[in-house]
Amino acid sequence: MKSEKISAWKMFLLGFQHVCVMYGGAVAVPLIVASAIGLSQQQLVYLISFDLFTCGVASLLQVAGGKHIGIKLPALMGVSFVVVQPVIAIGSIYSIQGVIGAVLVSGIVVTIAAQFFSKILKYFPPVITASVVLIIGVSLMPVAINNAAGGAGSKDFGSITNLSLALFTLVFFIILNTLARGYLKAISILVSMIVGTVVAAFFGVVDFTQVKEASWFHMVQPFFFGMPTFQWSSIITMTIVAIIIMVESTGSFFALGEVSNRKLTDHDIKKGLRAEGIGAVISGVFNNFNHSAFAQNVGLVAITGITNRFVIMNAGIILIVLGLFPKVAAIAVIIPKAVLGGAMVPMFGMLISTALRMMAKVDFTKPSNQMIVAVGVGLAIGTHAVEHAFDELPKTVGMLVKNGVIIGTFAAFILNIVLNGVNKAAAEERPEMDQTNHTLEQTV
Repeated sequence: MKSEKISAWKMFLLGFQHVCVMYGGAVAVPLIVASAIGLSQQQLVYLISFDLFTCGVASLLQVAGGKHIGIKLPALMGVSFVVVQPVIAIGSIYSIQGVIGAVLVSGIVVTIAAQFFSKILKYFPPVITASVVLIIGVSLMPVAINNAAGGAGSKDFGSITNLSLALFTLVFFIILNTLARGYLKAISILVSMIVGTVVAAFFGVVDFTQVKEASWFHMVQPFFFGMPTFQWSSIITMTIVAIIIMVESTGSFFALGEVSNRKLTDHDIKKGLRAEGIGAVISGVFNNFNHSAFAQNVGLVAITGITNRFVIMNAGIILIVLGLFPKVAAIAVIIPKAVLGGAMVPMFGMLISTALRMMAKVDFTKPSNQMIVAVGVGLAIGTHAVEHAFDELPKTVGMLVKNGVIIGTFAAFILNIVLNGVNKAAAEERPEMDQTNHTLEQTV
């Protein structure tokens, strides 16, 4: 099927299918972040538009590439879920401008670090990557429950209507994801949110005002929310997040290489991560966050067997076009928070499930690995639950230590070096290959 000639119409439909598969995940990040950092509904509409636009640009940069950038594999780029909790932490203190400034700098760091990243990978064995994924999943779950109850601060928080809508969406997703096959299974999150919103409309909790008021067309504007600001704590936070995303994307690259029967070299990985860094800089300029190669689209490539990268180019163009029409973005805004919360539970829960599967490959007969997970995950959960414990610290220091993802990752990283060292066997066994095997297992 890889070598089969595909007509322009089929190419468009295949590209659109990739957009449908990633759309729910792509718009979920701005939907989660916006209310948490105090953006208005109108600002959220534009944030989603910028999200779609930058996803398209980052995908084209990655897939079309050039001599020194781009993996040139069917890798669709989307805003990574890894950014959610750190962006909320930064945005709550320094607003969206602080987030954008940190994204810009982290993109520059990734672009430079791509040259040396193959040497850094040995410091991120599975025990660390699994711990980080577990920390992210656990720290995001309260966001899901808050939304399921109607959104923190809402007048009807915890109402029977909100909880019922969240439960309906969750149960519908579980049934659909269990019974459906192929394409319908791949977009089960999106379908469950659509059905949940339709049901919510009968309860009178769907507001179409933003769709009516949103403009049909809007040229994407650099620094729409204002000029970026730069704080050391925010920059350090997003840089660490960007490094985690580099590991995540590297795993997806190797998975795509496996599916495409292409053996990737260190140079290929450098080009792919360099494109990711440049994409983050562009994303910062156009008011959005860091991207990674979406794992669900890697799964779609494996299921269909179509590895033609022009399909992803079509998907990238579709995303750019969608990003220019705020009315399309506004449709996502009408999803009630309770429905969104119901869909978030399995989305974030799957991160926990993924982490546990990764943990299964870690040698827990070694007390050092037990200690790494115990302290790293334990500190992350504790600081996330009692973040006010650090209010007396200087602002910059407090920003770092009260972020569960950052403090947990740092603790696991340091403990791994102290307790395990960097032995040659671990260095030769690439952690991204462990990620590759996991991604491929998900597609079986």
